Amino acid sequence: MTPPPTEGARRLAELIDLLGLERIEVNLFRGQPQDPGWGRLYGGHVLGQALSAAAQTVPDDRQVHSLHSYFLRPGRVDVPIVYEVDRIRDGGSFTTRRVVAIQNGKAIFNLAASFQIDEPGLDHQAEAPTHPGPEALVSELELARRVADQIPAGLRAIVLSEGPFEVRAVKPFNPMTPTPRPPHRAIWYKARGAVPDDPALQRILLAYASDSHFLATSMLPHGATWLQPNMQVASVDHAMWFHRPFRVDEWLLHVIDSPSASGARGLVRGQFFDTQGRLVASTSQEGLIRDRTLAPR
Repeated sequence: MTPPPTEGARRLAELIDLLGLERIEVNLFRGQPQDPGWGRLYGGHVLGQALSAAAQTVPDDRQVHSLHSYFLRPGRVDVPIVYEVDRIRDGGSFTTRRVVAIQNGKAIFNLAASFQIDEPGLDHQAEAPTHPGPEALVSELELARRVADQIPAGLRAIVLSEGPFEVRAVKPFNPMTPTPRPPHRAIWYKARGAVPDDPALQRILLAYASDSHFLATSMLPHGATWLQPNMQVASVDHAMWFHRPFRVDEWLLHVIDSPSASGARGLVRGQFFDTQGRLVASTSQEGLIRDRTLAPR
């Protein structure tokens, strides 16, 4: 008898369904929101749905190779999101799309994405860093369960449940009791179930996951986390480049550093490597990391 799917596998299937979108006109799509547990949309959710909308207007022989986006307003979890796609250009080898995500008549997010046909070319990459593999590490969920009594009651249910991705940090820390440390992190990700062999979906899911555990790296030197009541934390912009094929249902390592924090903003950069050491994607984000005790009155 086939065992029933795990909670994480069910969450992954639900996420894939949410990323599929409803087409309501040639260039208009409707997506459903999801409450991650803190009352506003997770940035990766609207990023993944916007990329899905763009991809559905592009020929199948072209895959996204870069995206640049801005988070404009907090997304609501009780209102569907409309995605309006602007077909800016269809060239001989590149296709460009712009997407605006709208709730209640207001733009909450915009995305510019470029797609390219598969072409041969020159090939080199940065050397993959040496880090312990995921098999030697404890999952973030297991670590959270060990300190369950320290997690705020309002967040306990979501933090202690299986999400669509398993996460294992190379050097984990307890966000309930943070201490200053260098602004570097390395985190393994893998989808909690099989994902269809669809290159577009694989990239959409990685875009979804890439907003997780990212901006927090810029707060590490200051012993701060988004869980502290004095901190206001939000993604402002997000960029991503896809270099080589990969699968999100196999382990991927996100190596992150933060070269700067100033003006209530933090900058983070990342590289995704597969278990063979191939660089499959690069990431960058700037976000709000406002300490309200330091904000002008």
